[in-house]
Amino acid sequence: MFESFTSAMVDVGDTSIFIRRRGAGPPLLLLHGFPETHLMWHRVAPALAEAFTVICADLRGYGGSGTPPSAPDHAPYAKRAMARDMVTMMEQQGFRRFLLAGHDRGGRVAYRLALDHGERLDRLALLDIVATVDVLERSDVVSALTFWPWSLLSQAEWLPERLILGDPAAVVDDALSRWGSDPASFPAELRAAYVAALGDPARVHAICEEYRAAVTIDAALDRADRSAGRRIDCPTLALWSKGGGLDHWYESAGGPLGLWRRWAPKVTGRAIAGGHFFPEQNPGDTIAALLAFFSGDLGADVG
Repeated sequence: MFESFTSAMVDVGDTSIFIRRRGAGPPLLLLHGFPETHLMWHRVAPALAEAFTVICADLRGYGGSGTPPSAPDHAPYAKRAMARDMVTMMEQQGFRRFLLAGHDRGGRVAYRLALDHGERLDRLALLDIVATVDVLERSDVVSALTFWPWSLLSQAEWLPERLILGDPAAVVDDALSRWGSDPASFPAELRAAYVAALGDPARVHAICEEYRAAVTIDAALDRADRSAGRRIDCPTLALWSKGGGLDHWYESAGGPLGLWRRWAPKVTGRAIAGGHFFPEQNPGDTIAALLAFFSGDLGADVG
């Protein structure tokens, strides 16, 4: 799936981050979501690598990356820690500044990185998310049932871990069918890789800790930043699933763009067909949108 990409395990201090890399242009980091790994970019990354130095990374706890011990407050799996991983990894790859796109959980790491390390980013793309605090404050029964990992995986250990490990294939299949537009479009080897990752007790615990951190530490940091008036300074692109939850849940707030403009004054965006997993199910439109956004006037200080 990643022909001509090199792979590496990068030591970032308290854990290691698995990456694939290809290209020679400005640096572009791609981050994945749940229940996926960096493999979700297999249809998008090769095209982007024609114009950028593309790095696809597994978040800590996911895929081939490390699973460091957690703590009672879940801080090792807060988005602040996960964003710091990516800053360190990119610097070790030779890039102090870079472009960044994140989908789902990777999008949450991405906007936290923008808030904590804004000097590192030139442009930011956020795929099918709104800010964590906005999700929690605006959630209702429909959204909670649709995106069930928020309520299930954030439960106290070890109930969600045991449920996932009991049938990881059911978890993956439900996500791909419930949130996707065409489950048959996922190659068998891709599905198998996602299922295998959810069969590892250490990874499942890490993922649950990441969700527990989201509803505690991550939400608290969002609220503090909102109260302090902190904003994402770089140009930001928001893309979301056409016809999906984000396309209609937040109409009273101006939709995803209305919510993101409270965080990122320079935000643009639109809906893309293909379900929640549109980078895999509609790679053509995804590639076009990302190329158009990231290929603008990048400035001389990128890289």
